[in-house]
Amino acid sequence: MLTVERLIRDFLEHLEVEKGRSKKTVENYGLYLGRFLEIMSEIKAEEGGEGDLLPAEITPEFLRKFRLKLNRYTNELRDEGLCVLTQSYHLIALRGFLKYLARRGIKSLDPSLVDLPRAIRKQVTFLHYDEVEEILGAIEDEGESNLRDKAIIELLFSGGLRVSELINLNRDSINLERREFIVRGKGSKDRPIFISKVAAERVRDYLSTRHDSLPALFLNNSKHLQAVDNSGNYRRLTARSVQRIIEKRAKAAGITKHVTPHTLRHSFATDLLMNGADIRSVQAMLGHSNISTTQIYTHVTDFHLKEVHEKFHSEE
Repeated sequence: MLTVERLIRDFLEHLEVEKGRSKKTVENYGLYLGRFLEIMSEIKAEEGGEGDLLPAEITPEFLRKFRLKLNRYTNELRDEGLCVLTQSYHLIALRGFLKYLARRGIKSLDPSLVDLPRAIRKQVTFLHYDEVEEILGAIEDEGESNLRDKAIIELLFSGGLRVSELINLNRDSINLERREFIVRGKGSKDRPIFISKVAAERVRDYLSTRHDSLPALFLNNSKHLQAVDNSGNYRRLTARSVQRIIEKRAKAAGITKHVTPHTLRHSFATDLLMNGADIRSVQAMLGHSNISTTQIYTHVTDFHLKEVHEKFHSEE
């Protein structure tokens, strides 16, 4: 008998093996669908049902009750509910699972009946070019760590990289002469990255301080660690380390905004749009599969609307 619990395991394996989704994506889907199973089992018990949950039991009424409980769900550790965006992630995972069941010919709820709540997106935080320059200007031009941090900031701002893409770069990944290279982003999709002359120079400056043969482009400072393999991955910077570096450097420069690696990616996109780039090109450079994701940068359009109003409206 194919239970929902068993089919969720099959679906997660399908995501990993056949769809090639990242380990983190599979983990997140497992978390959301695990919570779905937990809540649905609770609903079934409240109705006097027994035994494992079956796919055919996922009905529109079951879905209604699930959404209600999800909206009222409280995280015991944080003693807080789930925001609308997090609830959407649960429903996206459920819809994907139901599509998987449909492809296998397993009777269950029609995936099209799973509507997503209207999410209110947070306002995008970005830095203007002069603010990025302030951060870079507050870092000394000597020392391996300083030059590394400058190179990191320049690459994030110049290329619009995700932090996961940045930390996975190797020395031979990036062509400093052509100032372009390929990264593998979300969904294992490759896209070209283009960087400025200044960014290329920053990377060269940093690499000139390196006296090792490790492949990773960016290393942590734990030189006292013994090598555990020939790849040198024990010294590769982590996403959390880059996060701390960006926060530290922004604070030292007197930037009061909360600055993260993703803030620099937002700044990259904003700078392009403010200087006349079309949104489709920005979508391609960011690696967004859907134009609606890129449209979070509507604040740029709003900025130009004011200019248009002042330039063309006849009233003084």
